[in-house]
Amino acid sequence: MPSAEVGGPSGADLPVFTPVAEETVHQGWFIRVQRATFLDPDGVTFERDIVRHPGAVAVVAVTERHGVVLVHQYRPAVDRWLLEIPAGTRDVEGEPSEQTARRELGEEVGLAAGRLELLTRTVITPGFCDEFTDIYLATGLSPVPSDRQGAEERFMRVVEIPLDRFDAMVDDGSVIDASTILGVGLAARRLAATG
Repeated sequence: MPSAEVGGPSGADLPVFTPVAEETVHQGWFIRVQRATFLDPDGVTFERDIVRHPGAVAVVAVTERHGVVLVHQYRPAVDRWLLEIPAGTRDVEGEPSEQTARRELGEEVGLAAGRLELLTRTVITPGFCDEFTDIYLATGLSPVPSDRQGAEERFMRVVEIPLDRFDAMVDDGSVIDASTILGVGLAARRLAATG
């Protein structure tokens, strides 16, 4: 078994891969599929299909009752209903990530955050997609009018799950969305540290 790098690689000593060219294979509403050509460290070219995505936000909204607000939403790509934290695509050109998070929280679940704190910026599927997701913790919640967009959001349901029950829902497969699992885990850690 190879030895692990303690502390992670610095980057300075990593082999260099060089992007060479990209060709658009498909242009959709907000994603683009590219056939990209790269040069590996040995000088050999290779191709990959890459989904170019404008990025997303996700919000862990924690209530005064120590509950986390989730949406139960149908996801066509996996043909099933998923329990997720509110989330959305950064589809407004030039809109700051925090503003997108506030907008999505209001649109999807009808809540405004008194405090919004960035927990992490993450990639979920870097093997084929360049989407970065900014995950926020929202507290000090107050009701606002919702404005759901699209068929999936029209039919979704908003549920509040006790934060101390969340891990069991991950364990039993009720929650499988990666941003939700990561976000709620980081939020619970942050709340435990700050009281």
